[in-house]
Amino acid sequence: MRLHRNLCFTVIDSLNAIFNDEEYAGKVVEKALKRDKRWGARDRKFVAETIYDIVRWKRLYNEIAGTKDHFTRDNLWKLFAVWAVLKGIELPDWKYFEGTPVRRIKGKFDEAQSTRAIKESIPDWMDEVGVKELGEAVWSRELTALNLKAEVILRVNTLKIDIATLQKFLRKEEIETEKVRDNPTALRLTERKNVFLTDAFKRGYFEVQDASSQLVAPFLQVQPGMRVVDTCAGAGGKTLHLASIMQNKGQIIAMDIYAGKLAQLKKRAKRAGVHNVDMRVIENTKVIKKLKDSADAVLIDAPCSGIGVLKRNPDSKWKLQPEFLDTIRATQAEILSSYSRMVKKGGKLVYATCSILPSENQDQVTSFLKSHPEFKFVEDRKILPSKSGFDGFYMALLEREN
Repeated sequence: MRLHRNLCFTVIDSLNAIFNDEEYAGKVVEKALKRDKRWGARDRKFVAETIYDIVRWKRLYNEIAGTKDHFTRDNLWKLFAVWAVLKGIELPDWKYFEGTPVRRIKGKFDEAQSTRAIKESIPDWMDEVGVKELGEAVWSRELTALNLKAEVILRVNTLKIDIATLQKFLRKEEIETEKVRDNPTALRLTERKNVFLTDAFKRGYFEVQDASSQLVAPFLQVQPGMRVVDTCAGAGGKTLHLASIMQNKGQIIAMDIYAGKLAQLKKRAKRAGVHNVDMRVIENTKVIKKLKDSADAVLIDAPCSGIGVLKRNPDSKWKLQPEFLDTIRATQAEILSSYSRMVKKGGKLVYATCSILPSENQDQVTSFLKSHPEFKFVEDRKILPSKSGFDGFYMALLEREN
């Protein structure tokens, strides 16, 4: 592979925005890909994947380069050099790479394999939490899986098209997909491409949604005609999935504390042909109280650490702080207690997170059931990245008896 200056400069500028200006990697990559309209698919792929690679392996590369967590422009070039050497890419004769110790970089990489937190490129505190909650063996397996690149998974919008027809439609747009086992609405891209530019996307034939995330809405066991509440709807990925399962019949109340996210949901719902969703901003507790004992089914896709989706959001492990875990666990317990009041007698509740930590998952459910005897445990599902190949998720189905 031959390195091109304009592409490399874009990577360095992007890393500066992520590491020094604390911008989100996803937004930075999105902006970077618009930098030069002349770039082809290969150029865009290089920029996006290199940025994500260096963000993902930030600690490991930092240890090898000896840059001591100081991300000056010179040091960002050193991290880039480490990335290139470990990828087997020949460094060009540029001033930024003068004196790059190729042999030493490879030796340092070998040395780093003996320390898990450095080898897997995570903060020490996160490694300690993972070992404490999951044990050495499981945590090590999950870290390795979480450092793999996330695949692009589509969810077929069954309100408009079936899975086989969508595959044919996408093939005409030169996008090849394959079905995902045990997931009737999921398609995996065989080669990463920008699906948002396709006619199929504009027609609302699919949404981009990880295969694990696609299992949450069906877990709630909704039926057409029900009254369903999606309490932490965000931009509405699971809301739209619920609508398709319900065949646009009944009512879905999509709630969130952020009006901006619900505005995004409104646009997505229009494209998807969804018209049974009522959006409500949670401005105070009155919004919850008005719905007490009224829902056939309630989904709580709770805010969490996001440790199960590190492969998709690698920069989050550098933004996440240990004290946040205590705060979010308290928030989860509060949300579960408050929002469960909307479930009517005989109704169902699903509590879900994109975390693999028991303290955010089954421990929360156990604690909730002890203080809310009106609910009974039905079943739960733990999805580990090492076993599924997809994001880490947890979901528990509860039923209100009285």
